[in-house]
Amino acid sequence: MKLKLLFIAILLMVSCGKNKKGNDISASEVEPIEHVETKAIDIPLEIYDYAGLETFLNLKDDKIHVVNFWATWCAPCVKELPYFEKLNDAYKEKGVEVMLVSLDFPHLYDKKLKPFIVKNNLQSKVVALDDADMNAWIPKVDESWSGSIPATVIYKNGDSHFYEQSFTYEELEKEVKKML
Repeated sequence: MKLKLLFIAILLMVSCGKNKKGNDISASEVEPIEHVETKAIDIPLEIYDYAGLETFLNLKDDKIHVVNFWATWCAPCVKELPYFEKLNDAYKEKGVEVMLVSLDFPHLYDKKLKPFIVKNNLQSKVVALDDADMNAWIPKVDESWSGSIPATVIYKNGDSHFYEQSFTYEELEKEVKKML
């Protein structure tokens, strides 16, 4: 089991480095995670296995759902989070719901993820996905997904689009407007 978790951790770290859009990220643009206070913060965090999360990927309620898979240790993910927050704020009254699905490791929820949520005042719904069987659930999200993050699903009533890339705010807004 430990070997499997180590393999998953290595796969996620390597895949986070992929960036299909070629957006170069300098170290000065992303606040290092090490600066986030590491004491435990007592905020509620919804934690799901894939079966529990799958419900959020198939809602048919006439809303546009933007589901972003990310982690605090993924620099491209952290860089684009403000764009999802801006989208959430600008479009929540227009029927757009943003959900941030953290792929952080369970043993880091209290020391890294929760402090990150508080420090960055994330207003979008944040949930954690705790399901080590990546080979089973990644293709269920999208058959073309290699497992790299960031990755985003934007859908409305069965019309779903998958993006294995980083977004700028303008790109993200453009994709959402196609579904309005």
